[in-house]
Amino acid sequence: MQTDIASHRGGAFLWPENSLLAFREALALPAEQLELDVHLSADGEVVVIHDATLDRTTDARGPVRDRSLAALRGVRVKGTGGEPPPTLAEAAALVAATGRILRLEVKADGEGRPYPGIVPACLAVLDAAGLRGRTVAMSFQPLTMAEFAAAGGLLRRVLLLEAKPFRGMGLPGAVALARGCGAEEIGLPVGELDADAVAGFRAAGLAVGAWGANDAATIRHGLALGLDAIATDDPPLALRLRG
Repeated sequence: MQTDIASHRGGAFLWPENSLLAFREALALPAEQLELDVHLSADGEVVVIHDATLDRTTDARGPVRDRSLAALRGVRVKGTGGEPPPTLAEAAALVAATGRILRLEVKADGEGRPYPGIVPACLAVLDAAGLRGRTVAMSFQPLTMAEFAAAGGLLRRVLLLEAKPFRGMGLPGAVALARGCGAEEIGLPVGELDADAVAGFRAAGLAVGAWGANDAATIRHGLALGLDAIATDDPPLALRLRG
């Protein structure tokens, strides 16, 4: 089984993260998947950005949720030459045109709470682009994952876990949580995974993916484990190492 390469935030080491510029460049590569993150605007539009606030990656400040889509169109993503944060619809159109897989992480708000209505809003965009069946839906929020499971029709559903919670619950706890919310894959930082963990998840019927594979050593580690997918900020390097 070949490990899929996912361009994390479009390839954040190389291009401005979660920008149309990055997505166009990443989709010109033979990486199988494009990974991105979404939040909701004040008027319920699905916007592609990693953080709940605009501060780090744009020329504006404050929560994404406080601005309408029209207001967000006046915000500029750093390093893009003036592009606003993309909508999910814009990113989905690029993915659909190239036949790739969309790896969609649905974020929570700045307080860690799921956005009401974000799952149906995402699904409406995906369906309009004909992409539901080519989308891997991911979230750290079990409630969001359960909502995707109830909706159905996705390529795969991934429960993401940070290192410390995973260490606290262990493999049995992670398996139970994934099953409880309808996830089909576990996503972890690549350094948390070893052959025993991968075998344990697979024995429980779960696929295994990782993020943070951003240099030769961590990419090789993920490939050697035979993971289903690795998300990398340097997709050209990962493609070269995979051969």
